[in-house]
Amino acid sequence: MPSNGRRRRRAACWENGGRAAASSGRRFNYHSQKALRGNIEIWIGAFRQLPDVRGRACPDRSPAGTAFPVLPRGGSPSLPGERGGAAGSGGPAAPSGKAGAGSSTPLGRCAARWPRVPLAMSALEKQLQLGRLPPRPPGPAGGSGQAPPKMRMGPGRKRDFSPVSWSQYFESMEDVVVETDSGQDTFRVYKSGSEGPLLLLLHGGGHSALSWAVFTAAIVSRIQCRIVALDLRGHGETKVRNPEDLSAETMSKDVGNVVEVMYGDLCPPIMLIGHSMGGAIAVHTAASNLVPSLLGLCMIDVVEGTAMDALNSMQNFLRSRPKTFKSLENAIEWSVKSGQIRNPESARVSMLGQVKQCEEAPSPGDAKAVVEGIIEEEEEEEEGENGESLNNKKKNDNVEIKKEPAYTWRIELSKTERYWDGWFRGLSNLFLNCPVPKLLLLAGVDRLDKDLTIGQMQGKFQIQVLPQCGHAVHEDAPDKVAEAVATFLIRHRFAEPVGGFQCVFPAC
Repeated sequence: MPSNGRRRRRAACWENGGRAAASSGRRFNYHSQKALRGNIEIWIGAFRQLPDVRGRACPDRSPAGTAFPVLPRGGSPSLPGERGGAAGSGGPAAPSGKAGAGSSTPLGRCAARWPRVPLAMSALEKQLQLGRLPPRPPGPAGGSGQAPPKMRMGPGRKRDFSPVSWSQYFESMEDVVVETDSGQDTFRVYKSGSEGPLLLLLHGGGHSALSWAVFTAAIVSRIQCRIVALDLRGHGETKVRNPEDLSAETMSKDVGNVVEVMYGDLCPPIMLIGHSMGGAIAVHTAASNLVPSLLGLCMIDVVEGTAMDALNSMQNFLRSRPKTFKSLENAIEWSVKSGQIRNPESARVSMLGQVKQCEEAPSPGDAKAVVEGIIEEEEEEEEGENGESLNNKKKNDNVEIKKEPAYTWRIELSKTERYWDGWFRGLSNLFLNCPVPKLLLLAGVDRLDKDLTIGQMQGKFQIQVLPQCGHAVHEDAPDKVAEAVATFLIRHRFAEPVGGFQCVFPAC
């Protein structure tokens, strides 16, 4: 006679499908395995007898040639060969009240615990569920009943990397001629707006004034201001006698000379905004009092400590860039896919100021370098007329590629290494000592050095972090930068909002 413990374990196997014995880590004996097999069969049988919403048993869930009865509400059905059903009759048997209310059989106990969930959906319920879904978009012919055209996803889809003109973002372009003792220097500027404070925009190293194109369109739609984006010495379309002199002192004087030539004694209130190298030049210009009626100062993602630490690896970064591109589209594509400019809209206008056409067509030996610099998008193989893939045909058409003029960088930044230290050394103290309202925009708070951290705690400047951006913050997130600058100017009552712009003042 089994002991009480064995009876309890056997009852647990019946109720929980053998889980109690399995959790205890004990090996099933013969009786436990037999009870588990019987319990599984009971559950399968009860599942097959669940009715659909029309009150019939599900024939697709029953074995071939067998129809199980409908599971009554609050009772248990009778299997063929059991009480209340004819064995092998194949039809549903009406259970008696005693059998329906009782749960003496294992199947009755399982059915009493099993929820009555419909396994099929009637036409009415389908119609009701479809009515809750949003309408299907119109098809190619405009009818709502047709499926939309199949969108080509994955590596076969092409993106638009065609260049865009500056005229879509700026109102005018001007070449400012600066007279010096040794000759003339011509600086390219792009302008927008006619009223309000003047925002003088200075780009980073290797970039040009076109890097501010998308930002300009965003800021003029928020506040009433004037924009002047300047191509610094040796960058963009600026032509000077000594383009290799990129010292902070020389470029700061260039900024002051351009402002003097453009406005003379009627200079409007000016806010200097600079990114990276341009931010350092803006600080040096403000510290030297080269710009009259200075209103404010803004640096974008440039910190002395971080910049000085990054100078050691700057040459490796410059060597990793491609030297030439076979077209403007390839240069724009590289800038987006390499992460230099994460915003394709800004890259399509900004790269025109970073690269120029080579004076000579690339020689056959240089054709490989032209192609190696491109990160091309993977395309699906398409068969030509002779069964040869079109990609292979493009690779074999090297003669046509060699005939096309290549594009290269406008400035070789690797040759300007001797000026890097002068741009950034002592930058934090110069920034903190400028007696104007200051704004610092960073892509990450980890870029703050010791001096700026102390100054920020003392409230000497306003800081705002714009996450999920690369180094070119004003290009990756032009709307966020425009909103931060507009809020800064409105907060200090330097500008008036336009277009119903509602600024949200930061907490600190």
